[in-house]
Amino acid sequence: MIDLHVHSNRSDGSFTPTEVVALAASKKLTSFALTDHDTIDGLAEAKAAGTALGIEVIDGIEFSTEYLGRDIHIVGLFIENTSLAFQKHLQNFVDARIWRNQKMCRNLQEAGIDISYEKLVSAYPDSVITRGHYSRYLFENGYVKSLPEAFDRYLGDHTKYFVPREKVTPAQAVELILSAKGIPILAHPTLYRMGHDTLHTLIRTLKDTGLVGMEVFYSTHTPAEEREMAKIARQYELLPSGGSDFHGKSKPKLEIGTGYGSLHVCDWVLDDLKAKRKELFNA
Repeated sequence: MIDLHVHSNRSDGSFTPTEVVALAASKKLTSFALTDHDTIDGLAEAKAAGTALGIEVIDGIEFSTEYLGRDIHIVGLFIENTSLAFQKHLQNFVDARIWRNQKMCRNLQEAGIDISYEKLVSAYPDSVITRGHYSRYLFENGYVKSLPEAFDRYLGDHTKYFVPREKVTPAQAVELILSAKGIPILAHPTLYRMGHDTLHTLIRTLKDTGLVGMEVFYSTHTPAEEREMAKIARQYELLPSGGSDFHGKSKPKLEIGTGYGSLHVCDWVLDDLKAKRKELFNA
C-alpha cells in the first residue's frame, strides 16, 4: 500500500518527517511521498528515516496556486531539487510567505494579541508558517477555544486580519515541477467545488501545459466521486494518483495510508507514474 500525499511539520503537519516515516511503517506502507507545502526541507530527514526502516520516501512538494480566485494545489512527485532555478523559485515562495506572515502578525497585534513572526518561528521551528500554525498558537495561548474559532474570528479569508499571499498560477506550478524532472499532479479536484465546465477548462489548460496526473483516490472521496475522477482522468489521458493528505493532529481521525478508513492506493498507481517519468525524462 502507498500514499502519495503526506505532510510533516515542515509545513502544516504536526509530526516530524522521522515521525511520519515511523507512522508509515506502522501502517505497513511500502512507499509514500512527502509533499509539504511549498518546501522540500523535510525530504532529507524523511529519506534517511525511510532507508533505516525500509520504506521508499518519494521526493515531493505541494504548491499552493491561484486560479479564478480559488486556491488550487498542484502536487509534484519525484522532484530533483538540485536545480538552481527550482531552488530560486522556492526561495521566492519563502520570501512571500515571510512578508505575509509579518503583516498578519501586525494585524493581530492590533487586535490585542501578543504575537509576532519571531514568536511563531520560535514556537514552531523548522516549519513553513501557515495559518494552521496561527490557529494552534491562538488556541495554545488561550485566545480561542478551538482551532475552527481561530479561523472564524481571526484567520479566515473574510476577516479583517487576513493577508493574501502572492501565488503562482497552476500552469506555472506545473512548468516548475517539470523543470525539476518531476511529475505534476492536480490535487483533490473535488475540494474546489467548481462547476463542471470550469473544472474541465482548468484540466484542459493544465494538460496542455504538461499536467501528467490527477488525484483520483483521496480521503474524502465517495465511491461516486472516485468513479467520476477516474472517468475525467481517462478523458484527458491523465494518470491516476492519490493519497491521504495526512497532516496529523490538525486533521483528527485522518490516518496516513488509509485516510478516514476506506482509502487504498494500489502499488500499480506508483508503478505507472514511475514509468511515465522514465518516458518523459529517461530518469
